[in-house]
Amino acid sequence: MNSNRNYGIGGSTPEVELSKLQEPSKKPSPIQDKEFQNRIDKACAAFKAEGLDALYLNAGTNLYYFTNTQWSPSERLVGALLFADGSLYYVVPEFEIGTFSDFIGIEGKMIPWLEHESPIDKIAKKVGEITHLAIDDSTPFTLVSKFQAHKKFKISSAEKLIRDIRMLKSEAEIAHLQYAMNLTMQVHQATAKILKPGISTAEVERFIDKAHKKLGIASGNYFCIVLFGKDTAFPHGVKSPKTLEKNELVLVDTGCQYKGYISDITRTYAYGDVSEKEKEIWKNEEDAQFAAFEAAQISKSCGYIDDQVRTQLEKDGLGPDYDLPGLPHRTGHGIGVEIHEHPFILKGNDITIQEGMVFSIEPMIVVPNEFGIRLEDHVYMTSNGPKWFTEPAHSIENPFGDRN
Repeated sequence: MNSNRNYGIGGSTPEVELSKLQEPSKKPSPIQDKEFQNRIDKACAAFKAEGLDALYLNAGTNLYYFTNTQWSPSERLVGALLFADGSLYYVVPEFEIGTFSDFIGIEGKMIPWLEHESPIDKIAKKVGEITHLAIDDSTPFTLVSKFQAHKKFKISSAEKLIRDIRMLKSEAEIAHLQYAMNLTMQVHQATAKILKPGISTAEVERFIDKAHKKLGIASGNYFCIVLFGKDTAFPHGVKSPKTLEKNELVLVDTGCQYKGYISDITRTYAYGDVSEKEKEIWKNEEDAQFAAFEAAQISKSCGYIDDQVRTQLEKDGLGPDYDLPGLPHRTGHGIGVEIHEHPFILKGNDITIQEGMVFSIEPMIVVPNEFGIRLEDHVYMTSNGPKWFTEPAHSIENPFGDRN
């Protein structure tokens, strides 16, 4: 049998692999103000069609997505009020206006409020008449309840309205996602090469963080899960992860954030010789992943994809449904400016697959108390069907198709 080095697993050091990584010189063009304005226009058209008067966007991903204004949510209300005629107002504590102004993307007027004042009252004064207001679904209940209690507002959730706009990605968004995915795939390949007996998950995670930084992502990892052996049976990790031993499975799930857009890729592979059962389940996982890819067709539902995956798993004697050994969770999730967003590839989800949707395919198989196999890649939907962002894994011994 060939050594692991022939398959791109083990045989190197963190220093050597970091030295090989270079930040790409070619990057996607920044998303233009015209695209952000187009998102605002879509939102206005959508809530006018539903008889709504205005939309409240709370600080965070929705504020960024529609206005190109990056501001983290806190206990103080910071957000934007978008009216049906397209006028935009930022609601900001008065003492923060100087700082906030530096972060504004799409220009708008200000609704300032002082520390002792109610920002809800300040918004009510601006709207005048009783207003049917759609509220960003990420807004905390402490704020939503205050809107609900105010006599000036009739409140609705903006979840569906925002979902229907955000889950259809533009060419520029797909280019940003592709760039982030490409970087993380390079990190995965480098990570496999530094593995050795006795290495800890913390050491691997530190390397992954440094590798993303070497490729130009100043913030490093957006997240990271590294698991060895029996720990791979726990989809999101364990309290006290074990170190790597010869002849066991490695699971690495990681990603980064580039200009607001997130990558997320998982690989599971063998370090040394693993059992025939582990090899068989790895192949079952691969078959399930490709069953999802084939099922991802325009006009089919998100739930249909999950159904086809479970049908494939049952053919292999796994499941049924969420039973183990089998798939204990949904097949996938959307991704964009959040790591988990609509559409969710979930049993019973009747959202129709459309061109521009982006989602993961990760039908993890768990064998309780033994091991788990997760292969995760994302697709984007074209008029001709799904396209992979990243090349799926080649085999359990040679996940990246290494020829050295």
